[in-house]
Amino acid sequence: MPLNNSIIQVKDLSYKYESDIVLEHINLTVDKGSFLGIVGPNGSGKSTLLKLLLGLIKIQQGEIRLFETDIKQFKDWDKIGYVSQKANSFNSGFPATVYEVVASGLTKKLGLFKFQTKQHKEKILDALESVGMISFWNRNIGELSGGQQQRVFIARALVSDPELLILDEPTVGVDAQNVKQFYTMLEDLNHTLGITLLLVTHDIGSVSEKVTHVACLNKHMHFHGNTKEYIKYHYID
Repeated sequence: MPLNNSIIQVKDLSYKYESDIVLEHINLTVDKGSFLGIVGPNGSGKSTLLKLLLGLIKIQQGEIRLFETDIKQFKDWDKIGYVSQKANSFNSGFPATVYEVVASGLTKKLGLFKFQTKQHKEKILDALESVGMISFWNRNIGELSGGQQQRVFIARALVSDPELLILDEPTVGVDAQNVKQFYTMLEDLNHTLGITLLLVTHDIGSVSEKVTHVACLNKHMHFHGNTKEYIKYHYID
């Protein structure tokens, strides 16, 4: 595929904490419009890879390019939305409505003391609609289930119109009954809005029908390809 179709390019990336090597010679490409699931056991380097992609820690060896720009020169962080495992540890007593939580995603663009315009309010409601939470707009965030809260945090990330959405174990705190619906919602975001998704998960079995590509990480990149190739690799292996 042409270079301009790639949103993320990782080349020969290695990282260690003191003498402990956590990533070794990682190569990874994420193309525009794809839905990549990254799977690996605890301690496999998934969290470190996310921190490197988000610019939270500096590269030691190798290269990362975001939207065709070396991460060392990359400035357009608004193009990237990030959703962490918030639903598992969120303070249920936090005094904010669903609408207010999503609106906080516009703080960087608006500044702390600027008023929302009609257009901003429409964007907030559109983001809630896209994750199926529009009817909860006036509810307190602490009243929602873990899965509902995580949908709200995704809406918060979407409100700034990212081209890439990175999700770190988003089904932590989501009951098993709602996991399938949650992954279907992510698939809809990928198909309907055309957002490129990068999902870190332990639950690749449940999401394998939804993602377009899979990466198996455990210090090394053991597999990286489309879903059909992964199914062959998984069963042959």
